[in-house]
Amino acid sequence: MKVAFFSAKPYEETVFKAAALSLEKAEGSEKAEGIPPISFTYFPHQLTAETALLCQGFDAVCVFVNDELNAKTLYILHEAGIKHIALRCAGFNNVDIATAHELNISVSRVPAYSPETVAEHTLALILTLNRKTHKAYNRVKEGNFELSGLLGFTLHNKTVGVIGTGRIGQSVIRILKGFGCNVLCYDPYPNEQLEQDGVVYTSLESLFSQSHIVTLHCPLTEQSYHLINESSIALMPKGAMLINTSRGGLIDDKSVINALKSGHLGYVGLDVYERESELFFSDHSQDIIQDDIFQRLLTFPNVLVTGHQGFFTKEALSEIAAITLDNLRFFAGDSSLNVNNNMVQHIT
Repeated sequence: MKVAFFSAKPYEETVFKAAALSLEKAEGSEKAEGIPPISFTYFPHQLTAETALLCQGFDAVCVFVNDELNAKTLYILHEAGIKHIALRCAGFNNVDIATAHELNISVSRVPAYSPETVAEHTLALILTLNRKTHKAYNRVKEGNFELSGLLGFTLHNKTVGVIGTGRIGQSVIRILKGFGCNVLCYDPYPNEQLEQDGVVYTSLESLFSQSHIVTLHCPLTEQSYHLINESSIALMPKGAMLINTSRGGLIDDKSVINALKSGHLGYVGLDVYERESELFFSDHSQDIIQDDIFQRLLTFPNVLVTGHQGFFTKEALSEIAAITLDNLRFFAGDSSLNVNNNMVQHIT
């Protein structure tokens, strides 16, 4: 089975080649019988309607968060003979699922991979913003040991609102509990086991109004688009911290900028950005960035932005590669794989 691998980075090629080799060695002849071998062709380009023309002769595409799988792209993929889209990420808001199904193109994703990876990055943003370690690092390098301007607060006993209690949200909750935080949660589908373990679910309004820190761990849907807006920010206590390691479209950037200017928001930590596809995963250090909203965010001393690196650990990359390969093998006809298992989940 030939797979066109888009938005390929050198580190992904290394991990996927190792995972494929490991699978090949581990697989017995009985299990692999009748299942065609998977062959990747790596393209550094983002998948768009233009680059979709490269897919002639391939059976499937393997894509990432900023690849564009809108209706136009999907029709071109269909004409090229593509039958499957393997997302190597959890979110699928960049795929027109209805059109894909209409064209009989199946879609798979990686529903969960090392949730601790993103959770730990979430805490890194919180701690860095709070204790200003990034600023302290630069000061000390220049021989400046002055503490003025580095004052933080103790996380212990602070109330943190966690929006989204899937596997990543649960990992964040566990870490926050270790810091002695009071945790409030919101999810349209509350987890009964978490409730039995003492996790408190509440309404969004209540969560916003009580939380010193609000952290987002929910998918981007029509309902959650711009969940953080002028109205929701107004409910937060003055000086609150906002963290987003989920999807950029959850936040209305202009409302956040206004709240930063007024001082209502005290800290903002972002690992994602609504228009990140034009920026992230590439080196723009020699470019003039044209996104004025993004550039405005970077001017605030109490804003910390990382380039969608929350997933970027050795463990997470290895799990993503293994699960993506399982998804492709299932598409190729390997009936030994259980699609109801969290390791292999196909979107229907």
